[in-house]
Amino acid sequence: MNLCAATSKGTATREMIVERAYAIACRQGLEGLSIGELAQAAGMSKSGVFAHFGSREDLQITVLDWTARRFGEAVMAPALRQPRGLARLRAIMDGWFDWVRANPDGCVILGAANEYDARPGMMRERVVAWLTEWRGVVARAAQMCIDSGELAADTDPVLVSFQLFAITEGLHNARLYDPAQAEALARRALDHLFASYAA
Repeated sequence: MNLCAATSKGTATREMIVERAYAIACRQGLEGLSIGELAQAAGMSKSGVFAHFGSREDLQITVLDWTARRFGEAVMAPALRQPRGLARLRAIMDGWFDWVRANPDGCVILGAANEYDARPGMMRERVVAWLTEWRGVVARAAQMCIDSGELAADTDPVLVSFQLFAITEGLHNARLYDPAQAEALARRALDHLFASYAA
C-alpha cells in the first residue's frame, strides 16, 4: 500500500468525522457528542471512530480546536486584508456577524463557554484560553483605531473589546428569539458604539 495515499485517506476520514461532529455539537453542544450518533452520521462503526480519537474528550477538544481554526479563517483572515484601523475592526465585526448567521444552530465555542462555565477541567481551560486570546485580538484591533486617530485618544481598547463581545453575544442570542430584527439591531448598536468613540 502506498503510505502517502493511506495517510491522506486517514486525514480525509478524520476531517470528515470532525465535520460531522461539529454539526452535532452545534445542535447539542460538545457534551452532547455521542460516539454512537457520530458513527452513524459518519457512516462508520464506533471502533472506526475510536481509531481516530482515543477518547470522547479527545474528540471534544479536536472539535473545539477545529472550530477555532475555522473561525479564524472565516473572520480574521479576510479582515487582515483591510488596512489597520477602523476598516479592519469593522471587517472583523462583519466577519463575526457573518459567522453567527452562518451557524444557525449556534456557535460551538459560545455554547462551550456556557457548558463548561462551572465545570473545571481541560475543556473549560481550552475555552477560556481561546476566548481570552480572541478578546486580546479585538482589543489590539481597537488600539490600532486609536493609534490611527479614528477613535478618541482616551478610548479604552479593553472596554471596546468587551462591548463588541457583548454586541455579538447579544446577536447570537437574539437571532433565536427575534430573528427578524437581530442583525439590524446588532449593526445599529455597533454603529452607535463606534460613533460614541469617534475622535
